[in-house]
Amino acid sequence: MLIFGIDLITGSVRSRTVQPKYALVIAKEGKIIRELAVSLHRLIRLIHRDQPDILAVDSVQEIAPHTQDLYRFLELLPSKTMFVVVTGGDRQTGLIQVAARYNISFDRFDPFAEARAIAEVAHHGAGSQVVAFEKETEITITRNRSPGKGGWSQNRYARKIHGNVLRYAREVEHDLQSSGLSFWKKEYKAFGGVSRVSFHVREKRDLIPVTSSRGGDVQIRLSGKRLDRIQYRPISARPKYLIVGIDPGTTIGIAVLDLNGELIKVHSSRQMTMGDVTEFLWSLGKPLIIASDVVPMPFSVEKIRRAFQATPHTPKTDISVETKYELAGKFGYGNDHERDALTAAIEAYRFWNHKFTGILKRVPYGVDLEEVKAGIIRGQSLEQILAGKRDTVRSTEEKKPEVILDSSDERVRILDGKVKDLRLLVADLQNEITSLKHENKTLSRRITGLKTERDKGINIDPAIIKRDQIIANLRHRLKQEEKNNKKLHKRLKRLKETTDEERPQGTRVVKVIADLSRDNVRLLSERVGIIKDDILYVKSLSAWGKGIVHDLAKAGVESVILNEKSAETLSNELKDIFLEEGLPLVLSRDMHIQVKGDVGTCDEEPYADALDSWNDDYQQYLKGKSEMMLDDLMKEYIAERERKVK
Repeated sequence: MLIFGIDLITGSVRSRTVQPKYALVIAKEGKIIRELAVSLHRLIRLIHRDQPDILAVDSVQEIAPHTQDLYRFLELLPSKTMFVVVTGGDRQTGLIQVAARYNISFDRFDPFAEARAIAEVAHHGAGSQVVAFEKETEITITRNRSPGKGGWSQNRYARKIHGNVLRYAREVEHDLQSSGLSFWKKEYKAFGGVSRVSFHVREKRDLIPVTSSRGGDVQIRLSGKRLDRIQYRPISARPKYLIVGIDPGTTIGIAVLDLNGELIKVHSSRQMTMGDVTEFLWSLGKPLIIASDVVPMPFSVEKIRRAFQATPHTPKTDISVETKYELAGKFGYGNDHERDALTAAIEAYRFWNHKFTGILKRVPYGVDLEEVKAGIIRGQSLEQILAGKRDTVRSTEEKKPEVILDSSDERVRILDGKVKDLRLLVADLQNEITSLKHENKTLSRRITGLKTERDKGINIDPAIIKRDQIIANLRHRLKQEEKNNKKLHKRLKRLKETTDEERPQGTRVVKVIADLSRDNVRLLSERVGIIKDDILYVKSLSAWGKGIVHDLAKAGVESVILNEKSAETLSNELKDIFLEEGLPLVLSRDMHIQVKGDVGTCDEEPYADALDSWNDDYQQYLKGKSEMMLDDLMKEYIAERERKVK
């Protein structure tokens, strides 16, 4: 088996300036024969030249950052070459952890060392194949040049091109028929022939007697039919070894760990039979240890253990509730049944992991540690496990000798008795499964009938209809309240940003408004609020109203600062309105106003001076108003006296 292992040295496929460079390690039958640094273009050329069985990487992102890029890269590979990600597919594991399973260590800062490790773990069957195409190929025959606008000979030129496309299409169709391949064809008619012909062949690219080509008037392109979603298929057929903890009862709890103590699944159900539990565990892998948290092991758990011929594990004494919380709390669980099952699995892992510690130090380089652990759990010694692996390799070269058992041997009779007992147990379990399936069908029909009767009653009952309407209205109100709650949270956040603690010393916080229109005032009020002693900064006077000024004065606003650029549009009428309401209106001259969204700051000293100046004007206004009132009173008094004298 020829394997290419690659790892990125410099650059990136995402970069437009620095092109990627890879460390390439070529291994044949597990032995490294060549190492070199290559560009992506040269890597593809070497793949087409040597036709490796596996191209192995530790991350797809080093080759193709996007899905479309990955499709295009896989189209470039020969159909014989498998693109393998050694760290896994949808659920990835680090390369260090993957290499540790095979007792392989490497320098993670050396790209060539990583490439060697990638090639070695791929040789041992680690990782998943990236599959992007179905077993179907599309052959497209099209024009290689456009007819263009043309001149006097335009029709003759177009007829020549379309005729050549039709001729090549007939040759391809003849080759496909001669090879006995199944296909269907679609043609696009054009002047003098066809402009495009596509063949959909139900076979892989390497079995099609046509190659992609381009030249003259015609181009031929072969492409695989893309899957809707890229798939990752494990290249090793060996099931994952499991440690299973089971808590039996009305609600059964199941916890599954791998041999490294990593949690794979925690599940509980009230409706699972023993057959369902067995099928559920088979879907996850091969259980090596079945554990219980009580002594002795319950009979229902023992039946499951026998079905898998797994090694049993029970604690020396029943595990206390405090210990269960301590052990299972690290992983998380949904109820007490899952907690008990998880505790049993963790106890079994800790027991066996203690035994693995000393033995694994003696395992040679490049041996699958999971197979070693599985052999130890089955009761084999390290020497037997390693000898068994050598015998397995030798058996591929030599025929296995026939084994003759001596019936007089006591061990043979004991094992024969166990086989008979197991056959009886299997027969009992199969009968139990049959009866349970029949009972399940009966109960399912009964449940369906009850649901139908209940639905009929629900649809007729007016109280139920009224309740559903109330629920719908409440849901609508809840959505409205949630929206309002979000608005209030945003407003509270903005209010916190305007606190005096966050502003620089020597400044005052201002709230910014575009103009004095009612819409903008309402919008500012919704965002950050307008409260007593606020200072408003108005950018322009494009819109204003007497009612708005009255509302701001009523809200207790401290003052209104007007942008000095808008001072030209400030009318005497508006000044009089502010004086009537007693609301200070000052210009932003020398205040150095800094605006950030709906809030900002102004220098405190220039602001105080401007406010004092306005207060002087306001006092003059009040004084003048008082004098006018006195004049009016005197005029009324004189007029009244004159009326009385007459």
